[in-house]
Amino acid sequence: MKALYDITPFTLLDFPDTPAAIFWFAGCNLRCVYCYNPDIVFGEARIKEEEALAFLRKRQGLLEGVVLSGGECTTYPHLLAFCRSIKSLGYKIKLDTNSMRPDVIASLIKEKLIDYVALDYKAPESKMGEICGAGSEKRFWESFEVLHQSGINYEVRTTYHPQLLSEEDIIEMALGLRERGYKGKYFLQLFQSEKKTIGDMPSLSSIPNLQRLDAYVSWRT
Repeated sequence: MKALYDITPFTLLDFPDTPAAIFWFAGCNLRCVYCYNPDIVFGEARIKEEEALAFLRKRQGLLEGVVLSGGECTTYPHLLAFCRSIKSLGYKIKLDTNSMRPDVIASLIKEKLIDYVALDYKAPESKMGEICGAGSEKRFWESFEVLHQSGINYEVRTTYHPQLLSEEDIIEMALGLRERGYKGKYFLQLFQSEKKTIGDMPSLSSIPNLQRLDAYVSWRT
């Protein structure tokens, strides 16, 4: 069965301390206006599972991990079985997720199929529709609690554009994480104007001065 839109054969940036490949899953259950991957979100899967596994077999001993990204990998109906096959080859798995499928995250954890998770915190509930077209902040908190109780290494991250999220929004989100016991880094990623996006996003003419946020977040460019 075709599962992936594309494969990035090597990265040292996307999986902490782990040389990895990235598997890009087609399709997504959100339509974030700042999304940099419209071709993947709206595209069709074109790489079969067996092709992806054959790629991994050839790179045993060279790579240590696989990043599952997209699009949104948790919408793939055969994700657990695919992860079992990846694990059987000796690879660690990192999950990049928009956090809207806490049930899938819980199932992956229960079967010990994932080793690290990057959890997107998109927006407060009042702005989810405007920014993502769908979804709920409640689903983020459900996913967060699943991970927080699991003992798995994970991080939380938010994409920031000042016309979508205010500094007050970010501080509120950061404080919410702190109140729920999150002690890891909360990464803020600045919107990158030069990339094609799903929505018609205004460019950032200059990097905003966000010194107020330094006490609450870490930065990722």
